[in-house]
Amino acid sequence: MSNPVLQLKDVSIFQGDNLVLADVNVEVNKGDFVYLIGKTGSGKSSFMKTLYGDLALTQGEGHIVDYDLRKLKEKDIPFLRRKLGVVFQDFKLLTDRTINENLLFVLKATGWKDKAKMQTRIDEVLNKVAMKTKGFKFPHELSGGEQQRVAIARALLNDPELILADEPTGNLDPQTSIEVMEVLQEINKNGNTILMATHDYALLLKYPSKTLKCDENQIYEVVQRKN
Repeated sequence: MSNPVLQLKDVSIFQGDNLVLADVNVEVNKGDFVYLIGKTGSGKSSFMKTLYGDLALTQGEGHIVDYDLRKLKEKDIPFLRRKLGVVFQDFKLLTDRTINENLLFVLKATGWKDKAKMQTRIDEVLNKVAMKTKGFKFPHELSGGEQQRVAIARALLNDPELILADEPTGNLDPQTSIEVMEVLQEINKNGNTILMATHDYALLLKYPSKTLKCDENQIYEVVQRKN
């Protein structure tokens, strides 16, 4: 039985008055790993922003982790984002504090109070991305790949129902991209659902999975040919 964490039906997505994507019908089920591909400017980022509440959904039906995107209010967005883990291309780590402090900041901001539980959770997520020994370092002391691992750890803090990874390997060299991808694959195997926007076709070939393509204002599933 399918268990959707994301369902969009007859959705149109706008940036201002500009139509970016029309007639979008997408379903992502619990445990899926789904790629979102397409050229720069094809609507991938607008699609992602709609999912985490940065762009309002005004046409069609959209449900994500039990939230109705059409009825989403400003005050709901922080709660929605607790159930989503968002990983950005440029890491978005706070440069003036250590990795542990970065993660602590997120936990406090999302309502955690118990210091011991917060530290345990930080250790758990850093361990998942093989960064447990680096918590005392500042972001500038880490490589790009290490910073992205931390960003993935941050996305895992509140045990999200869906991880939205927006070009997570966009700023990384090919070898580091593979290392980060291995982390995402491992997290997916452990039950986390992932929707990943990318233009790195080498990763799609190496780790084939369900693929959605943005092209000419549409999103459609790409059927990957078996060799």
